[in-house]
Amino acid sequence: QVQLVESGGGLVQAGGSLRLSCAASGRIFSFGTMRWYRQAPGKQREFVAAIASGGSTTYADSVKGRFTISRDNAKKAVYLQMNSLKPEDTAVYSCNADMSTLSGYVRDYWGQGTQVTVSS
Repeated sequence: QVQLVESGGGLVQAGGSLRLSCAASGRIFSFGTMRWYRQAPGKQREFVAAIASGGSTTYADSVKGRFTISRDNAKKAVYLQMNSLKPEDTAVYSCNADMSTLSGYVRDYWGQGTQVTVSS
């Protein structure tokens, strides 16, 4: 069974940094685009960043220059380095990926999320 498991969330003061990881397990042959989303209390889920299989990246305007997405295909993992964190970055962060599995190609596969809380 395929799983995406996030880690690295926690409580940090404004201006601090966190590095989120999302590790995949199961019969996965390759990854397509990998993404991070977040959802704050009472708000809709929003896109944060994406990295394509070739390495090109896309960011939400709200995190440009502060967050960096990266991937390690050998480790079946995607990362989100978050610097200069602000209280408005507080949310549950979830990874999402397109992947080739034993059962076929799967789009928008989700992890369970990890809480990030930024105190002012």
